[in-house]
Amino acid sequence: MRTVRAISGLWRWRRNPLRRATDLAEAWTCLLALLLILVAGPVIGSATGHAAQGALQRSVREQHETRRLVTATVIRALDRSPLDADPEAASGREPRTRVEADWTAPDGATHRGTVMAALETPHRGDHFTLWTDLHGRTAARPLDSATATTHAVLAGIGAALLTAGLIEGGRRLAVWRMVRRRYARWDRAWDRAGPDWGRTGTGS
Repeated sequence: MRTVRAISGLWRWRRNPLRRATDLAEAWTCLLALLLILVAGPVIGSATGHAAQGALQRSVREQHETRRLVTATVIRALDRSPLDADPEAASGREPRTRVEADWTAPDGATHRGTVMAALETPHRGDHFTLWTDLHGRTAARPLDSATATTHAVLAGIGAALLTAGLIEGGRRLAVWRMVRRRYARWDRAWDRAGPDWGRTGTGS
């Protein structure tokens, strides 16, 4: 609101005899900051979003090329670890249980290890799917294109907001320095007028 008031004052202060140079400078500073926010913010946000989109979509393609969904077989269920997430606490998510299992990698090698299975009560011989790399090492689910786009959009919005915040911070700093200099000039003027203030013949 202060920025809007200062900008609206530009027109009124053009020929105002009470206008101070600092008033005009403060209003122009606010106007410049607003223009930068309206122009630079969207431009930087858009550029950041496009760059993030390109990088994330490349990552999506690479992950889908190097990760495979294989079928694993439960050997035995394992006791829960304190580090395991409680499947009942994650509302809406499929249960996850630690098991020892074996699986065949895309390259044909057989692997055995401890993994998290999407089974609520696993028994020996149960099957479940598991993401691995091309050599059979367990891997996270590959990022999907829609999620990557969402992250890119959020990155662009964040960059635009950060730009606007930096510009506004610069504006506030500039105005604060103007006000400090104004008060300093007032103090010097009062110091000069102080010794003669109120004496007869020292002014009106």
